Amino acid sequence: MEINFYALLAAAVVTLIVGFIWYHPKVFGTIWMRENNFTEDDLKKGSMLKIFGLTYIFSLMLTVILIGVTIHQSGAVGMVGGPPLLANAKPSFAAFMADYGTAYRTFKHGALHGFMSGLFFALPVVGINGLFERKSWKYIFIHAGYWMVTLALMGGIICGFA
Repeated sequence: MEINFYALLAAAVVTLIVGFIWYHPKVFGTIWMRENNFTEDDLKKGSMLKIFGLTYIFSLMLTVILIGVTIHQSGAVGMVGGPPLLANAKPSFAAFMADYGTAYRTFKHGALHGFMSGLFFALPVVGINGLFERKSWKYIFIHAGYWMVTLALMGGIICGFA
């Protein structure tokens, strides 16, 4: 199973694109700023190159785990020891991959699993942090919603094109 690394690079950009839209003042940006007690001046502080650069690196890290979540064949590859050992796999592995190597490799399927990752992983993480930080439910749902949409799009790209 070969991975299209261009698809992973493209999926990682999704966090920035969705974030630009999601946190725009005309969408959820004004509410998000109010829930964080931010002003426009607060948001102008800090190195945007550092913020966007690290966001992209962290997003690349997410793509690696989303491969396993959205592409079910990666589990079969793991069962034979990973890509370095594919040449030594038994003939039954080749037969399995011939029959099922492209099953469920669609944008729609990846988006479903990406969304489920947001719902069952990102929402609880954001929710737990938000509760301990004494943040509002608006804050929690704005961030969790962002991650559900973002992971759905990332999962779709990875499953459909990687």
